[in-house]
Amino acid sequence: MKITYYGHSSFLVEAQDGTRIILDPYRSGSFGGALRYAPIDESADVVVASHTHEDHGATDTILGEPLVLVQPTSAKVAGVQITGVPVKHDDNGGSQRGTNTIIVIDDGDIRLAHLGDLGHPLAPPKVRAIGNVDVVLVPVGGFYTIDAQTAAAVVESLDPAVVIPMHYKTAATDFPISTEADFLATQKTVQRIHGSEFEVTGDSLPALRTTILLEPSRA
Repeated sequence: MKITYYGHSSFLVEAQDGTRIILDPYRSGSFGGALRYAPIDESADVVVASHTHEDHGATDTILGEPLVLVQPTSAKVAGVQITGVPVKHDDNGGSQRGTNTIIVIDDGDIRLAHLGDLGHPLAPPKVRAIGNVDVVLVPVGGFYTIDAQTAAAVVESLDPAVVIPMHYKTAATDFPISTEADFLATQKTVQRIHGSEFEVTGDSLPALRTTILLEPSRA
């Protein structure tokens, strides 16, 4: 599986069979220009949104004619199983920001979970619903999502081999969220990649959990 970080919470996942899945595409310039990542301008076989906010659900911006899945429950695309686990966007039962869907992608070799705008710790039933995962894409910036400490606890509960932080403050965002620094300070093994791509197979998963910091390709 090859993972490319576009920026904010948006990624391209290329499955082992070549299926291209874009997760949580943002609308460039949305929120009055507060989100300044450049347009994604790429095609995909599937585009998946964890929820419909403009920084996650701009599925109409993806080129081609992809299958569009918004807060899905279950879908099979070629050799890839996509499963949604419903959670909330805040820690008040969704009363502040609504619902969110954790997206689990299984290509037969790697199981990846994209947590979207998770707004609360994961209770044991949700951890069981997500199941064993190799890679977790986790929001860490706080305010609109879980903060660094809660993100670290969520990672512990899911126990992946690879962790990739997302939804944190960069020069391309004016949101009142934190940088990745506080979250990285909670992690034992951190690898900074000088680029936006990371490739992993079942055979190459690290023996010890490793947090991978990718550079947004659209910053």
